[in-house]
Amino acid sequence: MVSEKILLQEIEYKRKLLNEEARKQPLFSEDIVRLSKELDHLLNKYDDHYSASLTHFYVH
Repeated sequence: MVSEKILLQEIEYKRKLLNEEARKQPLFSEDIVRLSKELDHLLNKYDDHYSASLTHFYVH
């Protein structure tokens, strides 16, 4: 499993890349849709692996 720090770095990199490309291309372009899906995948991965521990932390 990827460490939380590395996954957060990947998310931040993909977010910046998506924002940069969105300034140059229409939002419905293939590149933007692909980058958006890749970012969604990373965010879901983070949520699946790390948000449960945050919920446990705040519930108790």
